[in-house]
Amino acid sequence: MEFFTLFCTAFLLAGGLYWFVCILGSAEQKGKHAVQLSGGSIAKENVQDNYQQYWSFFRRPKEIEKAEKVPAFVDTFYNLVTDIYEWGWGQSFHFSPSVPGKSHREATRIHEEMAVDLLNVKPGARILDAGCGVGGPMRAIAAHSGANVVGITINEYQVNRARTHNKKAGLDKQCEVVCGNFLQMPFADNSFDGAYSIEATCHAPKLEEVYSEIYRILKPGCLYVSYEWVTTELYRGDDPEQVEVIQGIERGDALPGLRSYKDIAQVAKTVGFEVIKEKDLAKPPANPWWTRLKMGRIAYWRNHILVTVLAWLGIAPKGVVDVHEMLFVTADYLTRGGETGIFTPMHMILCRKPESKSVSSST
Repeated sequence: MEFFTLFCTAFLLAGGLYWFVCILGSAEQKGKHAVQLSGGSIAKENVQDNYQQYWSFFRRPKEIEKAEKVPAFVDTFYNLVTDIYEWGWGQSFHFSPSVPGKSHREATRIHEEMAVDLLNVKPGARILDAGCGVGGPMRAIAAHSGANVVGITINEYQVNRARTHNKKAGLDKQCEVVCGNFLQMPFADNSFDGAYSIEATCHAPKLEEVYSEIYRILKPGCLYVSYEWVTTELYRGDDPEQVEVIQGIERGDALPGLRSYKDIAQVAKTVGFEVIKEKDLAKPPANPWWTRLKMGRIAYWRNHILVTVLAWLGIAPKGVVDVHEMLFVTADYLTRGGETGIFTPMHMILCRKPESKSVSSST
């Protein structure tokens, strides 16, 4: 009888672990499983050290002012978080307004398709995804528009993940992924029919540098749309609670510093763009984007227990536990930023590169 009880207990534990890891643990059918969590391109034994190095960046504020330090800092961040994002969130590393009657995945796809609809490109057009991550938006946009999408990300691990997903989706002929810095892109002048960035340029230490590069690679007359992370008109820099929220978002998302909504259009105009439209897509009648974070609290604790166990067993790197906790704390700051209205991750700006000026011939 004791053997039977022990057998049943072991069976239930094994079954529960399988359900926890292989069924409940995956964000998407084509996403990551918990047992696959890693530190990206960082060796397993170095993940915890790299996590400490990431936080040391914020302990030395002067480092944030050095633009040349930021790309490596952002690269480290995405090595640390990419697997966790993909496991717990999906293949699109951004927010979207919730849509009544639609799942989070469907709302995300709608938000992505709107970006390319604004570009008004035709099938076969060549468009740029500046800061493509593992390529969730790229695939949705390519499938929706028929355009050929070239994505660029600074993180080599994300390049490999994006290429794997592109191939699984049957979109590898339509989607190309390049490892590089969007502040110095390896593309020819006037070589793209459109460009977009979805919650990516917030990592640029100076927005004019990435906007200048996008302006350079666009053909004259073509459009660029960006969803920007910014503080809103409600943000008060003399309010300690509001400052804490914004700094919490910056620390937990590898941001050299959040910009004000007032700066975006001015920067675009400074580099030569014509600003066609500017709108905060998070404002009513849009439904809140941060409810997804609040609804994920139970899932977080479930996942955190699982990550802790996997790290204890040596399956996941020890530093992954710290990274997962950091992201949960950051989710709380993001929620507070959304609820108070002092922060938005979807300040949309639509720009056009002016047509080339014709040179009149002398008579």
